[in-house]
Amino acid sequence: MADPLKSRGRGDLLWFFMLLGTLCETAAQIRYSVREELDKGSFVGNISKDLGLEPRELAQRGVRIVSRGRTQLFSLNPRSGSLVTADRIDREELCAQSAPCLVSFNVLIENKMKIYGVEVEIIDINDNFPRFRDEELKVKVNENAAAGTRLVLPFARDADVGVNSLQSYQLSSNLHFSLDVKSGPDGQKYPELVLEQPLDREKEATHNLLLTALDGGDPVHSSTTLIHVTVLDANDNAPRFSRSEYRVSVPENIPVGTQLLTLTATDADEGINGKVTYSFRNEEDKIAETFQLDSYLGEISTVHSLDYEETGFYLMEVVAQDGGALLASAKVLVTVQDVNDNAPEVILTSLTSSVSEDCLPGTIIALFSVHDGDSGKNGEVSCSIPGNLPFKLEKSVDNYYHLVTTRSLDREETSEYNITVTVIDGGTPPLSTENHISLKVADINDNPPAFSHDSYSISIPENNLRGVSIFSVTAYDQDSGDFAQVTYSLAEYTFQEAPVSSYVSINSDTGVLYALQSFDYEQIRELKLLVTARDSGSPPLSTNVSVSLFVTDQNDNIPEILYPTLPTDGSTGVELAPRSAEPGYLVTKVVAVDRDSGQNAWLSYRLLKASEPGLFTVGLHTGEVRTARALLDRDVVKQSLVVVVQDHGQPPLSASVTLTVAVADSIPDVLADLGSINTSSDPQDSDLTLYLVVAVATVSCVFLAFVIVLLALRLRRWYMSRLLQSSRDRLASRPNSHFVGMDGVQAFLQAYSHEVSLTTDSRKSHLIFPQPNYADRLINEESCEKSEPLLIADKMDANKEDPGDVQVSFLF
Repeated sequence: MADPLKSRGRGDLLWFFMLLGTLCETAAQIRYSVREELDKGSFVGNISKDLGLEPRELAQRGVRIVSRGRTQLFSLNPRSGSLVTADRIDREELCAQSAPCLVSFNVLIENKMKIYGVEVEIIDINDNFPRFRDEELKVKVNENAAAGTRLVLPFARDADVGVNSLQSYQLSSNLHFSLDVKSGPDGQKYPELVLEQPLDREKEATHNLLLTALDGGDPVHSSTTLIHVTVLDANDNAPRFSRSEYRVSVPENIPVGTQLLTLTATDADEGINGKVTYSFRNEEDKIAETFQLDSYLGEISTVHSLDYEETGFYLMEVVAQDGGALLASAKVLVTVQDVNDNAPEVILTSLTSSVSEDCLPGTIIALFSVHDGDSGKNGEVSCSIPGNLPFKLEKSVDNYYHLVTTRSLDREETSEYNITVTVIDGGTPPLSTENHISLKVADINDNPPAFSHDSYSISIPENNLRGVSIFSVTAYDQDSGDFAQVTYSLAEYTFQEAPVSSYVSINSDTGVLYALQSFDYEQIRELKLLVTARDSGSPPLSTNVSVSLFVTDQNDNIPEILYPTLPTDGSTGVELAPRSAEPGYLVTKVVAVDRDSGQNAWLSYRLLKASEPGLFTVGLHTGEVRTARALLDRDVVKQSLVVVVQDHGQPPLSASVTLTVAVADSIPDVLADLGSINTSSDPQDSDLTLYLVVAVATVSCVFLAFVIVLLALRLRRWYMSRLLQSSRDRLASRPNSHFVGMDGVQAFLQAYSHEVSLTTDSRKSHLIFPQPNYADRLINEESCEKSEPLLIADKMDANKEDPGDVQVSFLF
């Protein structure tokens, strides 16, 4: 049996080596180098190969670059797996004169939450020329200056480094001056003008020299400055500083305007030659913006606040010059001391906003980094969270921390955590920063949606607008998050041979029901729906509820008049009332129906207009047109009635019909009265004779035409006999009265006809008007005026009947 202590020792050793391998892999440092000023997208290095990944895995694993407080200089090409430049890189802008120029950042593999350090060296190219501050310089020298006198010249600056930086100076050839170049402790080359031969102002008062600065690049870049040397009268003492170099150290939080130090230079000469003035020489723009030098007192003070994190020291050169143009120079070094003026900074790199309540202990919630811009103890930070939370912090590489769970979570106990991450530095007094992380605990789907009612009954008036909202159903889910998101749908089934979805739709998000068509109460009175509420869980849970939709009636149908019907030829039907009719005589009956129901279908009849008021009445509920009094001889033969049929809806709807009633006891009276309607009499007596002549001629023509028609009818009697026989057969098959019903309403249809006998003698003809027989309707008056009456021979027998006595029927 194996020794348990040995087995345990081997297991611990195995875990130790696995942990060591993980740390080595995490802390690996990747190095590249790239030249400056390359185009955007230039290749830097194969990052996918160095990370041990395929190019296509970069996007799948969430590989991205993370850096703090700096513009991204590099980016990842997911297709090639290469690290490329994000834009043109200017080494001088990034690192100034520092060499080497290194850019550091981190690469995060998000799905593993691993950090890799990357360091890229920016290689300098010769893209900058040496530059003098001034294109021209005026130098003054005494004429009694001894050979070997040195005049300090302005030096050139080159933003490049190494061999590409400033390497040498050249002076144009002349008889009196030579050039000497010295190197300072900072590596800067300082040119000096050396007097080789004595000067004589009376012979030559000015000397123009050309100073050239050259770098060591390929090709060589250079720049020049013109030096004007003015020879002065004797001034044999130059100013002298008390020290060749001044040093001062100040904290970065000193107020603006603080005096840092005072420079002192003396001149043994007297008068103007002994008066000394101070000035900066070759000062950079940053020095001119930060410091101020009193030209008479030599006091240096600040005009701008100092920042240790921006610049840790300032090196400047101060020149003291007397009135005779002799000068001396001294170095001034201002060192900035760091103070604890930067609070720690927390940068969230990756954060999980929600976690399931059944997550395992050790689940990573967030990855963040901490940083302090100060140095030394002021930049040392510590990170903590409250101890009563089920979370802890685990330190990773390069000031990165993991926030992980320590136990299972319970959403019903706590649905959301507000975690405060506190970072404090080691300064005096210490500065701290708090960062709040909100974490929601996600629920599992264990509750189906529930409606507030077991079923719903709703009503909608007919003739609704398409797309109108009908009703809204709402279901609630006790779960949270996506599990509480309820969607609604209608169960599919067929109603009246059409899917129910063609009648009603439902908004899947709000549960609002919409009518897809205008409902008609006469076609659809009730519609059954089944609404399903389904949550967004996996698998989803659902609940059904029934909805009954009732359509209510509206007064949307105009009464329809069945009798009298309008003729298709555009004429108006004519009803016949004999002059012998008694009061209450039934002339005709108006029959109408309404497709609505209830009181919307109750109809009433009334006489709207009559050519002879008080002659006829209309039954309020029956629609029967009867005579109100006995007919008189003075009553005109043509009576026009307008009958209105109206329902009892709100608002009521109505329809009207115009009736024409012919009042006469004989057909000649009808014809005479109808003809007199359209004939207007001239009141002038002078035209009466003309009208009589025209009337006699017209009657003669009519009589002649009438005789011609009779002869034609005798020739075609066999045809007319057949036609009359077929007409009698059709009429015999129809009853004298008809009842037409619709929705329980009966309509009485009645027609009228009259037989007329026409007898002729040698000079005159007359019509015999018997009692009426209700058989058919008369044609209207206009038809009588447009054409001759249709004469139908009841019996024509040449052997038994006198040619002068013919019996015909007139149909009106």
